Amino acid sequence: MNEPASLGEKIGQMLLIGFRGCEIRSTDPIARDIAERNLGGVVLFDQEMSDTTLRLRNIKSVDQVRALTGSLQQRAGTPLIIAIDQEGGRVNRLKADYGFPPSISHEELGAINDPQQTFAQAEITARTLVEVGVNLNLAPVVDLDAGENNPIIKGKKRSFSSDPLIVARHAVEYCRAHHKRGVMTCAKHFPGHGSARADTHLGLVDVTQYWTEQELIPFQKLIEAGECDTIMTAHIFNAKLDPDRPATLSRQIVQGILRERLGFDGVVVSDDMEMKAIAGHYGLEEALRRGIEAGVDVLCFGNNMNFDAHIGEKVAGIIERLVESGTISEARIDQSFQRIQKLKQRYLAS
Repeated sequence: MNEPASLGEKIGQMLLIGFRGCEIRSTDPIARDIAERNLGGVVLFDQEMSDTTLRLRNIKSVDQVRALTGSLQQRAGTPLIIAIDQEGGRVNRLKADYGFPPSISHEELGAINDPQQTFAQAEITARTLVEVGVNLNLAPVVDLDAGENNPIIKGKKRSFSSDPLIVARHAVEYCRAHHKRGVMTCAKHFPGHGSARADTHLGLVDVTQYWTEQELIPFQKLIEAGECDTIMTAHIFNAKLDPDRPATLSRQIVQGILRERLGFDGVVVSDDMEMKAIAGHYGLEEALRRGIEAGVDVLCFGNNMNFDAHIGEKVAGIIERLVESGTISEARIDQSFQRIQKLKQRYLAS
């Protein structure tokens, strides 16, 4: 953007929004969000979660996804982040059923324990993403395999290992392979979801008695290696780290631990703000206010657990009012805007 961005345009860049449709029209709300609100990014899914009568969400073939992402980018004044969860294994939106290459889970790669193999598999994934115009993979998972009863990490084979150094080694190779192909990555879920005994999609998850400092090590190693573009927060609650709020809404965790202690100055992305760990305990305005105050730069609304075609407009309006009332400073919005623009200039500048 050549002219200074307005407050509304800066706020728009802080949003990562999901939408319905394998193609879009100019009258669709997501098209208006991009054109009128300077939307920062979109996130693609293959299947509908909130309405099972609708089978496909955004993905049905290689050519279709390429056309969809091209259409989205054409509408954007600032290049869009187009994100997807393409971890491999069970968390895999670009499935072989749609004509994409088969993938392998983090757990399987960790069991092989050959970093070169992890790099090779990740490069296949990155090439696939480039081919269809996706520029941010919401991966790798750097949570430890730290709980047999963990349904969302262990249960879905999403962790490389219980050893933080092995996790870090594979995560670095995973990221390097993506960066070689010009694809951004997102390490998740900070400060560690591996020791949880429940799923934050479904409700509040307290890890206070299970979480250990070892869960920070993979994040620290990725940051030290210079391979960390973005980090996704977890919605877990840990009274040892913050006695009042879950990580996504905690200044002590995001600002205090991630930024000040570990030295991360990249883009912090929230996990989906519609997950019950957040939406079931906080109103939308409070969740947005606390997330921004904590230091989150990009607020993710996958819009797939509880669909609202106008969620982008609604969220942007709430944040703008919070700034105009003085509840959140425009300087705080500027911080996130500058981090996002720096990332985009590195990867998306034409």
